[in-house]
Amino acid sequence: MVELGAKSYPIYIGAGLLTQTDLIKPMLGSSNVIVTDNRVAPLYLADLQAALDGHLTDAVVLPEGEATKNIDSIMRIIDALTESACGRDTTLIALGGGVIGDITGFAASIYLRGVNFVQMPTTLLAQVDASVGGKTGVNHERGKNLIGTFHQPSCVIGDTETLRSLDQRQFRSGLAEVIKHALVADPVFFEWLEGNMAELQQLKPQILHHAIARCCEIKSDIVARDERESGPRALLNLGHTFAHAIEAETDYAWLHGEAVAAGLVLAARLSEKLGYIDTEIVERTQRLNVAAGLPVAAPEISSQRWHSWLQADKKSAAGRLRFVLLNAIGQAYVVSDVPDAKVEEVLRTAHL
Repeated sequence: MVELGAKSYPIYIGAGLLTQTDLIKPMLGSSNVIVTDNRVAPLYLADLQAALDGHLTDAVVLPEGEATKNIDSIMRIIDALTESACGRDTTLIALGGGVIGDITGFAASIYLRGVNFVQMPTTLLAQVDASVGGKTGVNHERGKNLIGTFHQPSCVIGDTETLRSLDQRQFRSGLAEVIKHALVADPVFFEWLEGNMAELQQLKPQILHHAIARCCEIKSDIVARDERESGPRALLNLGHTFAHAIEAETDYAWLHGEAVAAGLVLAARLSEKLGYIDTEIVERTQRLNVAAGLPVAAPEISSQRWHSWLQADKKSAAGRLRFVLLNAIGQAYVVSDVPDAKVEEVLRTAHL
């Protein structure tokens, strides 16, 4: 449960929840539109529509991938809603990964000044992070997630069986966000991941459920204290300042989680350079990334390009970059007075 007063909502995690309609039916309106992509639709759209038999469920099917996260996609959804004369009692259903969740939530937040939506995440990254907390939005050519809103879903329904359809690369991408949550808030969970990463990648039910549930607990607790990222919620951006630069520079050829993994290592190295953590924590972060099949280094990016992307990041404030760094595993903090020389020192070795 994400505790936000009148905007509180439940999170359901388990196998077979996609068609367990008693969870979603109370959230539906007189008209309902499923938003998904052309990879997920052939796998789950028909099953979900059949399970919701008797409820009007139109569908908007978008191309898969980060390139879809743009204003044109929002207009496609809005066009579909207006063509079907959907009113304020409409519910949008986001069936897919983080991109679909962000797009659907943004469309729901601006259509008729706000309608309900439900998150039904089908990727690990979305189940542990993107579907929880109400961040919505699209990308701009000058940076990621520069256009968006905070709009909380009515509920989150994560069917763990959908993760079996992911290829290894997509699943591993989600593991980066799992590692991030542990680094930010829970050293015991980090140690648990060190001992259970192989079983987690084998999708062993109890191991998988625990990892997803613990991430949702961590994020829900932080969001409940800071819905709009004016304080502790910014800690969940650990590694993301670097990651967004990597994504933009590679034109999103790197998956979000891959970029986050490299970003976590860079954040740990910067923390070490500033004297806040010792080398052991950097090495443990790198080892856990390797165990998860994730990168420990960034692609080669020139110093000029690094700084261009970092300055464009939405987390910069008053012209100064803000980084989320570590005091220890489980103790993250936000800092905006990092000496440029220290950042440059880390960036010079970022691709090694």
